[in-house]
Amino acid sequence: MNFSKHTALFILFFSGFQLAWAQQNSAVEKEAKILLSKGGESFLALDGKRSLNYAKQSLELSLRNDDDLLAAKAYNLIGLNFDEFAEYSKSIEYYDKGIVAALKTDNDTIKCWLYNNLANVYCYRKIDFKKGIENYKKGVIYAKRLKDQYEITFSTLNIGSAYFTVGDYDTGIKYVNQVRDYIENDDDIESKISLNSNLALYYNHLNDYEKAEEHYLKALSYADQGDVEYIKSHISVVYEDFSNFYLKYKDFEKAHKYLAKHNELRDEIYNDDKLKGVKVAGLELEHDEINRRIEVIEAEKLAHEQRIEKNKQFVVLSAIIVTTLLLLLFSFIRNNRLKTLVNAKLKKANADLLFAKEKAEEASKIKSQFISTVSHELRTPLYGVVGITDIILDEHQELKDSPHLKSLKFSAKYLLSLVNDILNVYKIEENQVVLDNIVFNLHDELETIKDSLHFIAIKNNNKIFLEFDSTIPEAIISDKVRLSQIFINLISNALKFTTNGHVTIKANLVKTQGTLCQIRFEIIDNGIGIAKKDQDKVFDKFVQIVRKEDDYLGTGLGLTIVKKMVELFNGTIELESEENVGTKISLVIPFETDQFKISEIIKNIIVDESTRRDYTVLVVEDNKINQLVTRKLLENNHFICDIVDNGYTALELLEEKSYDVILMDINMPKINGFETSKLIREKGIKTPIIAVTAFDKQEIMDKIKDAKIDDVIVKPFDSGKLFDVIKKFVDK
Repeated sequence: MNFSKHTALFILFFSGFQLAWAQQNSAVEKEAKILLSKGGESFLALDGKRSLNYAKQSLELSLRNDDDLLAAKAYNLIGLNFDEFAEYSKSIEYYDKGIVAALKTDNDTIKCWLYNNLANVYCYRKIDFKKGIENYKKGVIYAKRLKDQYEITFSTLNIGSAYFTVGDYDTGIKYVNQVRDYIENDDDIESKISLNSNLALYYNHLNDYEKAEEHYLKALSYADQGDVEYIKSHISVVYEDFSNFYLKYKDFEKAHKYLAKHNELRDEIYNDDKLKGVKVAGLELEHDEINRRIEVIEAEKLAHEQRIEKNKQFVVLSAIIVTTLLLLLFSFIRNNRLKTLVNAKLKKANADLLFAKEKAEEASKIKSQFISTVSHELRTPLYGVVGITDIILDEHQELKDSPHLKSLKFSAKYLLSLVNDILNVYKIEENQVVLDNIVFNLHDELETIKDSLHFIAIKNNNKIFLEFDSTIPEAIISDKVRLSQIFINLISNALKFTTNGHVTIKANLVKTQGTLCQIRFEIIDNGIGIAKKDQDKVFDKFVQIVRKEDDYLGTGLGLTIVKKMVELFNGTIELESEENVGTKISLVIPFETDQFKISEIIKNIIVDESTRRDYTVLVVEDNKINQLVTRKLLENNHFICDIVDNGYTALELLEEKSYDVILMDINMPKINGFETSKLIREKGIKTPIIAVTAFDKQEIMDKIKDAKIDDVIVKPFDSGKLFDVIKKFVDK
């Protein structure tokens, strides 16, 4: 194809113009990169003023050159400087600008950096941990695209650290463990410091003093390996955390030592001149931003005036629009005032609700403390009553048929059951009850319950019948104790309000689905029945619909506990009754029948085939009656025991003599059982410690673990259970 002479000259000129423009852009890009590099070096030296000046110059060149990638990098460096010198809101602002610019590019690296750095501000500065974790996870996505193990490692480690800070240590340690091997085999000092300081926080949470101290010291061992100022800022944070660690364990000398190191290094890194320089550079940066905005506004104003000159009608239209806007503004102001009034009312209502909530929480706390105190104060003397009754029966066989002793023992156990009723209702309401999984035969269990309630049936001349469906599986998995509690409550209640009659217990298989089977139970009596008007109240707390003249016992909690227990089993309960005809209570409860699980549970049951031997026991108990009961109980079963009435005496005795097991009371004067156990463990004594207490077990489990106590027995207890626990730990 042929071109004319003029055409060829034009093409030659245009091509030359393009080449010159490309060369100019390349030079600007090169200069911007050099400025960014210098800014990064200044940042690592924590020279904030110089770093911000370089970043500002690079940003201006990038914006003029429409280079989104370099602009994003400049915004990132500015954000880093503001973050390092505690200008957090500005840091977030520039990181957000950087992300907007980065998303216009296909460079995943800068996106990864910006999301991670933005997450650091939210988390390390304790602004918004939820946003921080979200941004870390976005950064990990881009790091995985790049296959950048370094960025993946730091982001994952930071996610774990964020979860630690909000108290979710179980989730956090999963993230930390993902990158632990990589960091330990890598040469990066910053990552090693961060890993070990996070592991120290985790073990500190677990109250593992030795491992926490080990990782803090390991983190500090890298202090001399990095002279870069930026690494020193990490070491400064580790000093502060280490100081708080020693403060927790009351090692005030070391706590003060590391706090002084933290303050000294912090003052060295962030001196007044550096902070002042950052603020000045920041103001200059904001001034340049304002100038750019003014230039844009002036350009828009000029274009606006030119359009007005070209078309006069536009002025009229603008006047109409302005008038409309003014009317809207007036309406907005008026509505805003109304909203302000409504908001004021809402704030007051919210404050009232908050006050009411605090009062309710305070009342709940007081209730919890009261129930715990009543439980302890009643169980302690009950242990003495039940124990002494057993001792009298053992030592005076001629009194075994004494109605007075039987009444005494029954009354004490009944009183204990009332205390347990109150605690059970409280525990269920507070979601503190967890069902156990035990393999047992349902027919045998119902037969046992039926036989155990025979003496109640005789009292009112009643008979008990059991009708059991033969298709029900022989072995089921469930909580046998709490299931028995349900039936004992229901059957004893039916016997109580039936005279010269009968109570029938029915169990029928409803359906089988997979490894679950649903069984319907019915407890039917021909007693006095319940009036229609009262039937809705029978499951309420502290309600007894019928009260017989000789019925001086009972809290009115039996059916309340039954209903709540049935709900724990994911079952349902219904009541049908007619006055002077009788009552029928129906339950439908699902049970696990998986044969594989049944075999596993049976396989894990330990059969004791060892020969009997004598055990030496140290009893730490301040109550004289309880000392007498415990001594008799142990000596009658061939245990050799020494008894002391306080923790200090126990510590002295353990210096001279060793024992197979220690029975430790918790509530003692001078020094309680928890503190005594801690001192025993600090001496390196590994003798099994079993807490014998009237406190509810679930209330003290955290303190039990902290004191390194092996197990808990709640007073009053079954002697056989105590001996099993002792044998388990001693023989192990």
